[in-house]
Amino acid sequence: MSSALSFSSICFEQGCWFKGERKIRVADKRVKMPSSMSFRVSANSSVNSEKDIRIGLLGASGYTGAEIVRLLANHPHFRVTLMTADRKAGQSMESVFPHLRAQKLPRLISVKDADFSTVDAVFCCLPHGTTQEIIKGLPTALKVVDLSADFRLRNIAEYEEWYGQPHKAVELQKEVVYGLTELLREDIKKARLVANPGCYPTSIQLPLVPLIKANLIKHENVIIDAKSGVSGAGRGAKEANLYSEIAEGISSYGVTRHRHVPEIEQGLSDVAQAKVTVSFTPHLMPMIRGMQSTIYVEMAPGVRTEDLYQQLRTSYEDEEFVKVLDEGVVPRTHNVRGSNYCLMNVFPDRIPGRAIIISVIDNLVKGASGQALQNLNIMLGLPETMGLLNQPVFP
Repeated sequence: MSSALSFSSICFEQGCWFKGERKIRVADKRVKMPSSMSFRVSANSSVNSEKDIRIGLLGASGYTGAEIVRLLANHPHFRVTLMTADRKAGQSMESVFPHLRAQKLPRLISVKDADFSTVDAVFCCLPHGTTQEIIKGLPTALKVVDLSADFRLRNIAEYEEWYGQPHKAVELQKEVVYGLTELLREDIKKARLVANPGCYPTSIQLPLVPLIKANLIKHENVIIDAKSGVSGAGRGAKEANLYSEIAEGISSYGVTRHRHVPEIEQGLSDVAQAKVTVSFTPHLMPMIRGMQSTIYVEMAPGVRTEDLYQQLRTSYEDEEFVKVLDEGVVPRTHNVRGSNYCLMNVFPDRIPGRAIIISVIDNLVKGASGQALQNLNIMLGLPETMGLLNQPVFP
């Protein structure tokens, strides 16, 4: 492939490059874009076609912010030029996260001191409730991916009920696109502001949405037993997250009132075109990373477990990051650690008419920062796999 090619001569779709009649699958062939290739992001973008895409990272001192930085080290066109962390303002990123020492990064500053005219796109990794007013004040030319829950729920009253405070950017909610990448890719392509899904909703909706859409499972009696590593609780010092509190034990939390419930039900109800309610209980596990959702469903009359399996295989056969395992193989969190992959499978329940679905992700990557990068790639017309093809870390 000649380095004289420009983006305008290539169409990017689902991780593939199309040039004339030739199709090259990036994920399979590990094709690299020539470093001298010039590109355009879109007609309305402020990105200079001869320079890197300048990235602003808000909330860089948390785990999701650090994961963004780690992943961008392998991205050929995204360069972090602005990083905020109010409580760490003035410090270097390597002093906050020594494992990122090898990267050349700007110093952390306060949000109020940030000049957003110097960036082309923003990842917002701020806590829930703090994001709305900040995003409302950003230049409208910026592409934004918000990793908080502040824009995930379309129903503002529902947001206030579950998050305990009124929404402060109601006018923005109308333009937000929910960023469950594999299922809403076409909407994400046109978006300016994407609400990145939560970790649990990602691991649950990816297997359930295709099955509900195909009318293979009933909308009621959906039971979800989910488990997450401690990093899902964030980096803040909390007594409940101390080693002596977590190690050698399992604890349930958010029983009947976990904030991801309305997000899960919103996505499933959209596909079902009817109200779907779920019984969802999350558990904190004595591990750092990883998430498993074990989902118990009741199949529609005449449907077999094999039908569910084939539907998932068909739905995701061309996807790089969602893999349906061979029949009988149980997904393990070890096999997605540090990666943007979701592994899933379906098993027959010993109770007739029911099936068990198991889905695993890395809560910090596919459940947060990896999916955010996947979304921004799409928003800017880049191959969505760019910067995300690192294989899982094992053992």
